[in-house]
Amino acid sequence: MKIPRTNQQKIRQLKKLYKTKKKEIISRLEEFGKCLNDKNDEGVFGELAFCLLTPQSKAQCCWDAIRTITSQNLLVEGTEDDIKGKLHRVRFHNKKARYLVGARTLFLNKGRLSIRSALKNLSDVHECRERLVRDIKGLGYKEASHFLRNIGLGDRVAILDRHILKNLVHFDVIQEIPASMSRSGYMQIEQKMADFAREIHIPLAHLDLLLWYKETGEIFK
Repeated sequence: MKIPRTNQQKIRQLKKLYKTKKKEIISRLEEFGKCLNDKNDEGVFGELAFCLLTPQSKAQCCWDAIRTITSQNLLVEGTEDDIKGKLHRVRFHNKKARYLVGARTLFLNKGRLSIRSALKNLSDVHECRERLVRDIKGLGYKEASHFLRNIGLGDRVAILDRHILKNLVHFDVIQEIPASMSRSGYMQIEQKMADFAREIHIPLAHLDLLLWYKETGEIFK
């Protein structure tokens, strides 16, 4: 894509910010990249559960909830009622507790979680995302992309949350934030973001965390 001249000042400011945060972004992505090897199945499933909780809720509140239910051994063994009782700071907690338990069921093998081996059998990240969206109720393309990024498989996908979309409008990558997104709509905006990332010489995964930092002041999950 060709960046309009009117955007050059905005791009310079973004690159200046990137220069100051690049090491921190790389460090966080390296941390994500170790997830599948360093975490057990419960830890990897916790990342999926976190992404199931995030729609229309604050990321920190969702992660705090995952830490709580994990520490109380509810992530693997808790009932839907057990779990929803710990999601009081998460919006739509009843529905999301149901989604979490449903997702857990998909990765149980003889009563034990087996999510790492299931993911490693899917070599292509886009195929993996399609399977996750198809099989897990409550997981859309944004949440599936978020999960894949957080386990080190997100270099070629974009997490099109409200912070990212707002900035794509700001940089004239898209004209407006869509009210909703079909699969094709998500893919089109993802491609535009990837093209923009190449044009400004910031890797796509780096750009995601950079724009998140620009809006929230932190490099989180």
